[in-house]
Amino acid sequence: MKVAIYETLTDPAREIRKEVFIDEQGFQEEYDEMDEAAVHFVLFEDEQSPIATCRVFWNQEMNAYTLGRLAVIAKSRGRNIGSILVHEVEKYVRLRGGTEIVLHAQCRAAQFYRKLGFAEFGSVQEEEGCPHIWMRKFL
Repeated sequence: MKVAIYETLTDPAREIRKEVFIDEQGFQEEYDEMDEAAVHFVLFEDEQSPIATCRVFWNQEMNAYTLGRLAVIAKSRGRNIGSILVHEVEKYVRLRGGTEIVLHAQCRAAQFYRKLGFAEFGSVQEEEGCPHIWMRKFL
């Protein structure tokens, strides 16, 4: 497996997010202006097979890096792929002097992030009818 880091939203990242968030979960507002500012991570199983993606960007309002749009294609779930990506983001943030990562997790994914050291803060908010909660991890 190999993780590639891109300064722009690439086709593999776009396709994975479409498959997971639009086709599977029914979200309509998947792509936004933060895609232009974010760094995008894509995990490849081999040279030709992208299986997961996420993005990270500096969030001035939170004074922290924000991890988002973590998606793993269905056939690759249950293999710690998401954890690998989160650890790669943590390394990236540390190298840039970051000390905290925040994310707006779907509530159903909160346990996954808790296992990786994130903790909830704030109240539950709806995004396109799906409950989300802010979470943070200090590095």
